[in-house]
Amino acid sequence: MGLHVGDNNVRRYFSRELPVIELQLDHLEIQCGLDEKFWDGEADIFDPRLCAWLESKNYHESGRHTPVPLALIPSGPNSFRLRPLAKSEYNQKVQALVQA
Repeated sequence: MGLHVGDNNVRRYFSRELPVIELQLDHLEIQCGLDEKFWDGEADIFDPRLCAWLESKNYHESGRHTPVPLALIPSGPNSFRLRPLAKSEYNQKVQALVQA
């Protein structure tokens, strides 16, 4: 399980000069490394702490691999807050999808 950010969002919201980003997950803050694949068409973030947080929030459907929309909200130069995305907000925020 990980977070699919999408190539358009990578180009718009992320700087290649940053080797890591900070994610704010409720009260937890983690740093996630961004490898070359992130910039070259595989805009996914995989981190064991992120995966554990997503699972604890049940941002997946048991037995089904249906992506769950989340908002990845910029909160600093290399920092983002992650939260569930309401359908009405779907095209208004940086979008990320939980993927199995």
